[in-house]
Amino acid sequence: MSTVSPDPPRVPTSPPWGTATKIIVVVFTLLLFTLIAWRFQSLIGSIIIAAILAYLLDPLISFVQRRTQIKRVVIIGAVYLVLVAAIIGGFFALGLASFQQVTNLINLTPDLIVRVTESIQDFLNQTESLQFGPLEISPSQVPWDRLVEQLLGLAQPVLSQSGTIVSRFATTTARTVINIIFVVVLSIYLSTDLPRLSDNVKKFAQLPGYRADAERLLPELRRVWGAYLRGQIVLAFVIFLMVWTGLTILGVQNALALALLAGLLEFIPNLGPVISTIVTIIVAVFQSSNYMGLSPVVFALVILAMMILIQQLENHLLVPRIVGHALNLHPIIVILGVVMGASLAGILGAVLAAPIIASLKVLGEYAGRKLFDLPPFAEHEPPPESGSAATGEEVAPAAGNPPAQITTSD
Repeated sequence: MSTVSPDPPRVPTSPPWGTATKIIVVVFTLLLFTLIAWRFQSLIGSIIIAAILAYLLDPLISFVQRRTQIKRVVIIGAVYLVLVAAIIGGFFALGLASFQQVTNLINLTPDLIVRVTESIQDFLNQTESLQFGPLEISPSQVPWDRLVEQLLGLAQPVLSQSGTIVSRFATTTARTVINIIFVVVLSIYLSTDLPRLSDNVKKFAQLPGYRADAERLLPELRRVWGAYLRGQIVLAFVIFLMVWTGLTILGVQNALALALLAGLLEFIPNLGPVISTIVTIIVAVFQSSNYMGLSPVVFALVILAMMILIQQLENHLLVPRIVGHALNLHPIIVILGVVMGASLAGILGAVLAAPIIASLKVLGEYAGRKLFDLPPFAEHEPPPESGSAATGEEVAPAAGNPPAQITTSD
């Protein structure tokens, strides 16, 4: 007697999510991430710095890994050990002199404000009145004392904070060391997992069938961030050396501190070099004397000519070779982005504003073309009807498609 085997148990099928459910999940996830970022915003800066450090060191680590048989973990440990040693060595080599000059420059700032205001007042007092269309202003009626007090009041929070940082330098050393250790350790873990990141993004994109687009967008985003960040570091170091050398030769006081300021402000596109030039000229104008015996105005003009020369060398010689056209943004957009980034996230926001805008531009162009049912990348657009097919010219094949043979009849 034959027995009939029972049917295998039916596996329940999970119903697909509807549009409303997907929207709710996405909105809830975004709100959760926003809440976490707001609650732990003090850690965001350290995490971003650690990620940038891992990204900048990845080409060196990958290069050594390809050329040797050493494990990646060992290479990462050696690279970060050398980096920490270089930071400590640079701190001891330049730290004391920089500390003294920065302190001196901060202490001179209130006096510079007063002397600049007095110079403007003396210059304007030589004229009876200033005419601005229908408005006529007499310099003698301007409340200069109140103006100086307001300027000092505006600068006081920055100066007091800077003075606090300088005066409490010894007490904050332990906290700084802990933050550096945290950033280095986090960056080491990120460097270890960095090669898997690109593959994970591509695997995720393969689920809905967008792997080819992801493989095209990721290198473009890496090009933007790689060229900008590494290029800005090289430019900052070169500008620091050039400004330090030039100001030292000309005999400008606090040359090292001014050169450090010029190098750091290189990370703020367009506005940074202008700010460093203005500060340098103000310090030079109110310098008590110079070994060349030049008047303050002539000495300031010499400093201005040197800074302009350095900026021209940077713009026409260094930037095209180091950074290239990685951002491809209009200067006005960069300036607005820097201002908005500074208002949202301080110095870190101003530094990262330009590459973030450039990345959003890449993603925005891709999304815009997809919204209008165009090819996702401009070079994939089909040629016009009156193009090379009618003239018998060869057409370049689109990426991922085999070349097409085009023949013409006699």
